Amino acid sequence: MEYREYVRHDALGLARLVAERQVTAAELLDTARQRMAQVNPSLNAVIRRMDSQADAFAQAHAKNTDENGGAFAGVPFLLKDLFQDYAGVESSYGNAALKQAGFKPEAHAEITRRFIASGVNIFGKTNTPEFGAKGVTEPEAFGVTRNPWNTEHTPGGSSGGSAAAIAAGIVPMAGANDGGGSIRIPAACCGLFGLKPGRARVPGGPERSDMMHGASVDHVITRSVRDSAAMLDAVAGYEHGAIARLATPDTSYLEGMSTPPKGLRIGVLDESPLGIALHAEAHAAIKTTTKLLESLGHRVERAAPAIDGLQLGRDFLSMWFVQMTLAVDDIRARTGAKADAFEMDTRAMAHVGRAFSAQEYMQAFGRWQGYRHALAEFHAEYDLLLTPTLANPPSRIGESATPKWQLMALRPLLHLPSGRALIRSGIVEQIARENLRHVPFTQLANLTGVPAMSVPLHMTDNGLPLGSQFVGGPGSELLLLQLGAQLEQAAPWFDRLPELG
Repeated sequence: MEYREYVRHDALGLARLVAERQVTAAELLDTARQRMAQVNPSLNAVIRRMDSQADAFAQAHAKNTDENGGAFAGVPFLLKDLFQDYAGVESSYGNAALKQAGFKPEAHAEITRRFIASGVNIFGKTNTPEFGAKGVTEPEAFGVTRNPWNTEHTPGGSSGGSAAAIAAGIVPMAGANDGGGSIRIPAACCGLFGLKPGRARVPGGPERSDMMHGASVDHVITRSVRDSAAMLDAVAGYEHGAIARLATPDTSYLEGMSTPPKGLRIGVLDESPLGIALHAEAHAAIKTTTKLLESLGHRVERAAPAIDGLQLGRDFLSMWFVQMTLAVDDIRARTGAKADAFEMDTRAMAHVGRAFSAQEYMQAFGRWQGYRHALAEFHAEYDLLLTPTLANPPSRIGESATPKWQLMALRPLLHLPSGRALIRSGIVEQIARENLRHVPFTQLANLTGVPAMSVPLHMTDNGLPLGSQFVGGPGSELLLLQLGAQLEQAAPWFDRLPELG
């Protein structure tokens, strides 16, 4: 299959060609591999190949086409190399210690099992920052991933490898997860659609059910809205041990998204919760989105939930630092790795995480309820909250890296017995504020457990995408998909592709 024909179709479109026997799964796989060979050397989006697994799938599909069903039967697919474990295949999570140890999980993650059941042909894994801890994808263990729209800029993170692979035309969709914006941020950077489902909508087990108190959720990044809806149909649903069994819509997400929403009332937040001025392009993105919404009959006005955004950021980072502590300690126990097997920023976050008392952590976690209540009060009046997904266009490669002087200052502090010294030094808070400065809007949906999406409606003057975020109430995945489909029809983006070789 020629690439120019391949890239004209979304995942459902490719699956239809396979079902109609116009193309085989092996031919699609060959096209995806050829495209990967062409563009991946300059992007570094795919960091691990799974050739034997993909070839076995294609051969089995050729022999038993009637037995290899699923909405995406035969479609090439990439996993994110973070928590989307595939039995017997190395998982590194962007970390040098796991990479050096060649860690291979013994079982599939539940989300991987459901991806497989959807019919996709998994042929590789995509790059991610160490433990998914940053909004850019520049891990020391695997190197920098670059944005196909401009390789001097980031594709975002932590699902940056997946987003870069999709935008570059290697695959029409890929695995992603989101603990603080990691689906929506790279979707916004790469001109793609990204839906973060709500808490417990998609499985996280068997090892990580309700990870980060439900703040972290798996799904996909896609070029089309309908691919996201169809994959949500495939992967959503209760798993053993989950915190809740959520009600499902009366219709499938794919079928339901075809009904456009009418007369939504949407509140707009166009100021950073951190009190930092937004880039002019972020304001332009909101203006573009607002005009489009109003042309579709929706009511848009400035309004926001009554939440202290700076405190929410601190509480998010408190959880994040403790998660880094758990990750570092777990991997050191598994591999025997020394401290220098982890990036300096990770070590600093983990060191601070150890300094939090149980009381301090639970006080921060307890404030999540207040954020949920305030957002519920907002959604009692407004159907959705609209914000820029990012505070500025995709940053340049290395722009978010910790300055060398800070790394030098951190090194002796990490040898102190308590992270309290790091907290008092102010260095860690400065690092944290720098990380959230570019992405101050996405953490709200994670801490409150509600669905949210990034929609690619704006291109900057220098040709970079910049998405707009919509935050819904509990269980609003279908409403978000309906609006996403309506926006996609009114302002199509599917055929808008970067000019790569």
